[in-house]
Amino acid sequence: MRYLRKFHARYLGASSGFRSNSLRECNEHKIVLVAGGAGFLGSHLCERLLQAGHQVYCADNFSTGLERNIAPLLRFDGFSVIAQDIAEPIDLDVDEIYHLARPALPPHCQADPVRAMQTYVTGSLNLLELAAHRGARILQVSVADTHDDLQLHPRTEGDWSDSVFIGRSSSYKEGRRCAEALFSDFHRLYDVDVRLVRIFNAYGPRMRADESRIISNFVLKALTGKDITIYGDASRTRSFSFADDLIDGFIRIMASPASLPVPIDLGNPMEFSIGDVAEQVIGLAGARSNLILRQQSANAPRQHRPDISLAMQEFGWCPKMDLSGGLLQTIGYFDRLLARSKRLLPEPA
Repeated sequence: MRYLRKFHARYLGASSGFRSNSLRECNEHKIVLVAGGAGFLGSHLCERLLQAGHQVYCADNFSTGLERNIAPLLRFDGFSVIAQDIAEPIDLDVDEIYHLARPALPPHCQADPVRAMQTYVTGSLNLLELAAHRGARILQVSVADTHDDLQLHPRTEGDWSDSVFIGRSSSYKEGRRCAEALFSDFHRLYDVDVRLVRIFNAYGPRMRADESRIISNFVLKALTGKDITIYGDASRTRSFSFADDLIDGFIRIMASPASLPVPIDLGNPMEFSIGDVAEQVIGLAGARSNLILRQQSANAPRQHRPDISLAMQEFGWCPKMDLSGGLLQTIGYFDRLLARSKRLLPEPA
């Protein structure tokens, strides 16, 4: 039995098929479901859609999403929260669906790989069936390493099978690939209006403090006066994508009149070495942290850079935030978070 967490004064029955007549009659305003809407990127997306005047349903089971991310959105009359796992069927009368409900990092999948696979596969299937039933557009957000980096290099039999298909991170990799396959199949077989997006190293305010992403990890270490550990070669490069830029890309691609069953890369093509990012964080935070190098597995890619040609040509999208500006906003967010709690405790899993 699905349930509703009542954040707003107006009660929403998730299976009631409720739709505001005023919004139905206004072409500029849409009814939008954001699955994973209490997460880091999902909450930014909900906020942007609400500011544009749309009615937004935020569906989240709060396994990794945070109530504090969406608390400021309760001031919008058009915002409703459904506390539900998308592995359970959902029925709403909606125009658009953004699918961001996924385990964000390998540790989330490793903690409960079966549940993670259910989210990827059954959850995607439920949202696709909803899109087919309601005639809604649906956008799937995945991550860049859905690409198999190792396929770019010569390898022999056995180099990849254990780690990809039956290893500890198998649900993390194979779940995403299966979800994209389902989107492609629903478009081909049932003419569902789909969009597929892959993002690169998202960062910005509302990141979780306990996820150990590169930037959040560096920022928290700097702000708490601890040394920053870099695993592997500090000259390895990565491309980092600020949250606001990615949200702009999602909305532009959703607005495309044509279905897009082929993945579109969204990211910042500017590359920075891991060591340079750490040094920037230390400088911008005014910290005195030292850099410590540790060994890392040999299969970590040296580069991770998007090709955004299609996004630029077809949607007029390109990132606007430079790394230093994005780091300043992220540092400010975590500084305020730390100020509210003298001792930063991990968020519940």
